[in-house]
Parts: sequence; C-alpha cells; structure tokens
Amino acid sequence: MRFFVGLHQVSDAKHFEAAFISVNRLRNRKSHFQVKDWIMDSGAFTEVVRHGGYRFPVSEYASHIKRFASCGTLLAAVAQDYMCESFVLEQTGKTIKEHQDMTIERYDALMSEDVGGVYIMPVLQGYDPQDYVNHVKAYGKRLKHGAWVGVGSVCKRNSNPKSIEAVLLAIHQARPDLRLHGFGVKTTGLGSSIVSSLLETADSMAWSYGARVQGRSGNDWREAEVFRSRIESRQVQKNLFI
Repeated sequence: MRFFVGLHQVSDAKHFEAAFISVNRLRNRKSHFQVKDWIMDSGAFTEVVRHGGYRFPVSEYASHIKRFASCGTLLAAVAQDYMCESFVLEQTGKTIKEHQDMTIERYDALMSEDVGGVYIMPVLQGYDPQDYVNHVKAYGKRLKHGAWVGVGSVCKRNSNPKSIEAVLLAIHQARPDLRLHGFGVKTTGLGSSIVSSLLETADSMAWSYGARVQGRSGNDWREAEVFRSRIESRQVQKNLFI
C-alpha cells in the first residue's frame, strides 16, 4: 500500500514523495508549486457537510485540475462524491441511494470535461457493505478492469477496523480487479492486515489533529513526516505476516 500524506500547506508538498492536496487549498492560488507524486482531492467533505452540496459547477473543478496538472505528477483527481454517513444524510435530507446516484452523475459530468488527460478517480459510496456492492453495480462499465477507485465514508470508522474490513472485503469479492484507495484511513485502521492488504493506496491528515491535541503545531510538515514514517514502517511489519 502506498501512503499519500494529507497536507494543509501546499508549499510543504515538496518534502514528500506522495502528497494528497485538496482543491480547496488551490482554488485561490495563482502560482504553481513544487510537488512530486500527488492526488488532488475534490474537497467533497467540506462542500457537502458545510453547504449541503457543491457551491461550484463541475467545470470549475475541471479547470483547477487542468491548471495544476503540470505540477509534479498529478496521478489522479478525485471525483466529487456525496458521503453517506448518517450525519451527512441528515444535512442533505437524502437517502444513501440518492447520494450514490448523485456521485455517479457528478463523475459523469467531470468525465465530459477537459481535465488535461488527468485520471479521474471514481468514488464508491455507501455505509453497509452491501451498499458499496450496489454502487459498484450502478457504475457498471464505467469501472474498467483494474480501475483505481476511492472508497468513501470510512474515515469515521477508524476506531472499528472490522467495519472497514467488511466494506473492503465486500468490494473485493464483487470486483477483485479494482485497485482501492482509502480516504482518511488512520493508524488504527491500517493496523489491520486485511485493510492494509486490500488497499492499493490511502491518505490521511490525522497527523495534524494528533499534533494539536498534544500541544504541538498542526501545520508543521515535520509532524506529517513523523506520521508518514510511522505508517510506512508499520505497514512493512504487517505485510510480513500477510
């Protein structure tokens, strides 16, 4: 599993081999920045939780993808999904099925835009394992063989790795060819050999919260580096037993 460090400060990306950066950090940026391999996040959580949906059209996101595609190696831009945790559903007043349908609609719209050839990462949404299987089926032929696909609505389950395992195993059983990315999967979740073996990639910004709780800076890239090192060394140890 390859780990992408979630960052607040775009200027810190140059310190890492793999970074995860939200479009919200780039929207008002005028200049390019130094970065190696990276993934652009759609900022979905902020948009949907705070505003009940997306304030900007798909074309606006596409323009940012194309504009920053020449910075380092932009491996993927995450599609604009709708999370399915209960508190998010309460915010929008919609069902899991409606959020899944809107996620696919937003993906289709982005795929029709000019994004400079950048790979658009589709996102699977749901809550129970079967929800994710249903979403795989709903995507249909859009999910080509070996597609790199994000798994949403798991970041709040890190205290219960078994629930993350159940979701990933269900997706794997339905489509073992898919390469899965885990959004916001923390050390507890990655401590499961099942989780770490089923994920191709993952990201997290948990280092920032942990630093703040312990009275340190939540914006210091060196805190992120310590976290990254701990994640990757733990991953090596776990893989020895898979």
